[in-house]
Amino acid sequence: MSEFLIEGSKVITPFGVLDQGYVLVSEGKILEVGEGEPKYSVKRIKAKGMFLLPGLIDLHSDAIEKEVEPRPNTFFPFELAILELDRKLALWGITTFFHAISFADKELGLRSNQLASKLAETILKLKPRLLTNHKIHARLELTNVKGIDYLGELIEKRAIDALSIMDHTPGQGQFKKEKDYKEYLEKTYKIKSEDVSLLIKEKLSLRDSVIEKVERFLIRCREKGLTLISHDDDSAEKVRWVYERGITVSEFPTSIEAAKTAKELGMTVCVGSPNALRGLSHHGNLSARELIKLGYANILCSDYTPSTLIQAIFKLS
Repeated sequence: MSEFLIEGSKVITPFGVLDQGYVLVSEGKILEVGEGEPKYSVKRIKAKGMFLLPGLIDLHSDAIEKEVEPRPNTFFPFELAILELDRKLALWGITTFFHAISFADKELGLRSNQLASKLAETILKLKPRLLTNHKIHARLELTNVKGIDYLGELIEKRAIDALSIMDHTPGQGQFKKEKDYKEYLEKTYKIKSEDVSLLIKEKLSLRDSVIEKVERFLIRCREKGLTLISHDDDSAEKVRWVYERGITVSEFPTSIEAAKTAKELGMTVCVGSPNALRGLSHHGNLSARELIKLGYANILCSDYTPSTLIQAIFKLS
């Protein structure tokens, strides 16, 4: 099947929908997209009544975490998890997938520097065997200064495609109240309350002292041509701060003010497809649908559930 034609479907293009569209494919490449009755003597695939979409690009998803660690402290081999997730991504129409791999040091599970780095390197090694185009979206927790060294090595290996800065220090961003962050860590990682309290205390003490080193690292990332992303922006002030440091994408803003400011500055605003599909955030934050309705969102990403990406597209349409 080196050359074939898909015909009779509703073809989704950047310019609209072709009701009786066709797509001509040769040697794995799209040669022509059109509407009506094509005049080609090639194998034809009838797709009447179906939708034909371009492959989806998922800029942020940490779905690999649940593939590797479906239950707290129950780990499966990285290679097995990546190969299995890869098959699912193809099924869900995702052709380019950015693994959101967190370098968060003291946070548990896969988010330690050592495991996160090993996961990124395993994905890089497996790329030739994968059905979809796997990329690395490295997420650096602001207070994880040690993570900069690990990420620096991966950048030199050309393993990183995008980098985001996240700040889970309670009192701002996703976790407005300390108790919310504490409950999240206890529930997610099944750790003792006193251990969580120590972690939070350390994060709060480190936050202001690490800013300068993180800023220098962002300069280095820009020089390497990486796309820079900010996570959980909660105010116009925060958005302006990240914009001044060369960050061009605001993902999951937690206030209308933040999303509006990002849009006005020409930044790309990313919202989650699980949020858009359900109509609400799983943390009780801002609704993605509200931002889309206001015109303050540019793109959807699957966040933590890749199957919702295509579902949300049709739900919103």
